[in-house]
Amino acid sequence: MFIESLLEILGESNIKFHILFTLQNIGIIHLAFKQLNWVKELIDKRNTPEGKLDKNGKPKKFTRDLESNWTVKNDKPHYGLKEHASVDINHGFVLATTLTPASVNDTNYLSYCTVYSRHTKQPIEKVYADKGHAGKPNRDFLALNDIADGIMRKDSTTAKLTEYEKKRNKKISKVRYIVEQYFGLSHLHDGAKRARFTETWKNNFDCWYRQAAFNISRGLKILKIVTV
Repeated sequence: MFIESLLEILGESNIKFHILFTLQNIGIIHLAFKQLNWVKELIDKRNTPEGKLDKNGKPKKFTRDLESNWTVKNDKPHYGLKEHASVDINHGFVLATTLTPASVNDTNYLSYCTVYSRHTKQPIEKVYADKGHAGKPNRDFLALNDIADGIMRKDSTTAKLTEYEKKRNKKISKVRYIVEQYFGLSHLHDGAKRARFTETWKNNFDCWYRQAAFNISRGLKILKIVTV
């Protein structure tokens, strides 16, 4: 009751976004801290004189990346990090991004990308997202913040998509191509397909610099200052 009253008082305030984001992701944050503590212990152990030696007492040539993990996509295993990003559908500017271990589900970061995409007082009118973000928590998040739902639907264990939902998905995919375009271009031209470092915070900085360059290039093309 207290939370509902607080949200009602806040109304359209920007603070409401941050409160909802925190409430929805508190479980994620708790798990993240546990993961970070585990990683820190391993890193600390690795940095000891004994940790730098292999089982034969010789200096290690290679060490495992402790902050990445495995996921399976299209029946193919992948090891590394995953980028969660939001992109402006009008001009293709990257608005927000973060990196997580590859196994983290996309649906957990829709609220994060939505909150950190709002850089002005202008409210976000609609959020488009693929089937990986489908789910009641994300729909509720958008509804609570008066943001139109542009999340694609997917089959559930109890129901198949209706014809209306299939047509709706096709309409959304025509808008979302600009988001996929960012990933495709950054992978093709900016080396975004491969992480440069073994620590997430370093890769985040690398990602932010790359996206700043991407946005500047995009802006120059829109202003027709450059043609390539």
